[in-house]
Amino acid sequence: MNKMENITALYLTRAETWLCITTLLYFLMNGAQIFETLVFVPKWTASPSENFNLLVDGRGASLKFFWIIMHSLHEIAFILAIIFCWKIDPVRNWLLLLFVVHFAVRVWTLSYFAPNIIEFQKVAETPAMATDLIDRTSLWQILNYVRVAIFIAVSIGLIPLCVKLLNLRH
Repeated sequence: MNKMENITALYLTRAETWLCITTLLYFLMNGAQIFETLVFVPKWTASPSENFNLLVDGRGASLKFFWIIMHSLHEIAFILAIIFCWKIDPVRNWLLLLFVVHFAVRVWTLSYFAPNIIEFQKVAETPAMATDLIDRTSLWQILNYVRVAIFIAVSIGLIPLCVKLLNLRH
């Protein structure tokens, strides 16, 4: 018996819905990341520590709450997409692979990017703490290009899964 015969129209609708929501949220995050990478990051990395005030909560363009909310919503949607696509092997397997890549980059973000931003914020408040700022901000900026590219690749990887899922009805 074909496994696809066990999938109801309601199950397929939920799978399509959560995968499309996940994809949409990913592309929204990509838009924000691209804007931040091309507009905001060059401003504060251009002249460390003078421009670090842009990073300080209450004085700059703090994006902390935006990213916390956006990543939380997205990761909940991503997990729901995996749950609702679980019975659809090829979609599930690729979703799991994309989630592992996504999760690895999130761990990298939380272990490297976030702590460095927090330290750059401290430098803005106490400039005497500044050490190797040009090298550190330059490295942060270059690695951020890699991180954003990986996130974009993951979101592009979701598109064929959406198409495959939407084509299952036919």
